[in-house]
Amino acid sequence: MNSGPILIGIPGTRLDAASRDQLSHPAVGGVVLFSRNYADGEQFDRLVSDIRESSDPRPLICIDQEGGRVQRLTQGFTHLPPLGVLGNLACSDPQKALDMAYRHGRVMATEMLAVGIDLSFAPVLDLDRGSCVIGDRALSADPVEVIRLGRAYLAGMHDSGMKTTGKHFPGHGSIVADSHVSDVSDIRSFEQIAASDLLPFRELSGELDALMIAHVVYPEVDLLPAGYSSRWLKSILRQDLAYRGVVFSDDLGMHAAKSVGNLVERTRLCLDAGCDLVLVCKPEDVQELLGGLDEPLNDSSAAISRLYGRPTVNREELAVVDREGIKEWRRWRQSLEELGAQFPGESR
Repeated sequence: MNSGPILIGIPGTRLDAASRDQLSHPAVGGVVLFSRNYADGEQFDRLVSDIRESSDPRPLICIDQEGGRVQRLTQGFTHLPPLGVLGNLACSDPQKALDMAYRHGRVMATEMLAVGIDLSFAPVLDLDRGSCVIGDRALSADPVEVIRLGRAYLAGMHDSGMKTTGKHFPGHGSIVADSHVSDVSDIRSFEQIAASDLLPFRELSGELDALMIAHVVYPEVDLLPAGYSSRWLKSILRQDLAYRGVVFSDDLGMHAAKSVGNLVERTRLCLDAGCDLVLVCKPEDVQELLGGLDEPLNDSSAAISRLYGRPTVNREELAVVDREGIKEWRRWRQSLEELGAQFPGESR
């Protein structure tokens, strides 16, 4: 059996009959989990186990666990500060900021892998240059600092056994509007974008296992949003940047993704443009999309298999380590939470 290219959201804390049917659909290759899917540890373990057993090959299980405003799992997990605090720290202590960036990526990924999640969509590599939706999710306004801290964060994730996902290519941080609720356009020239927002993606492309594409139109490059643009994905990303990792769309239910047609049309345009995997996160959108597909989609088994997590500990072992074992692990968790407390205006 093959894995399809669609990663879906499910509605609740258990895998109901409708969700089981959706996961067995040949177009579906994985799930994206949210806060709505978590009640407690025992329930979540059962949900993850049910998802893993729902099809063969097993679905890829993903989440957004950036920290700060975007942390889906909080109860029983480290309260991670937003990445922006790392950039703030770098202003006074550049070396410590590198260490904390590594810890952030390592702790986040270790905790997610321990509960059966393969992939957290992290880190954000956008610049903090005025976007209302990016802001303190970004490491810095300076692309050189984003590259420096981002490289340390990626190393932490890799050392935990998790693959990495840079977002939102080619850069969402310099546009004020929020693509979740508005159409977003960046009217700068390609040369201006390449000299700023694109730099972290270019410099870190060889260390990124995956990229997520912004639902932003860059009209000086293409009139289509980047996730639907073969110019961005095939010519610039694959050819000019020589990127060889997996390419994700952002959620096709977002407002800025709707400009090209219905969900079936959006999905096909994404895949034709060069996306390997597409996200459809709202359960009602999943139902609409799968109900409207009348032809098979790409086999995405190869892309999905590249992104499976390789956990080093399970939940029980990690709890023992935290309670009785390696003191360094406890110090790392505490240091991240304390860092967030130092910048209360930046925290969740």
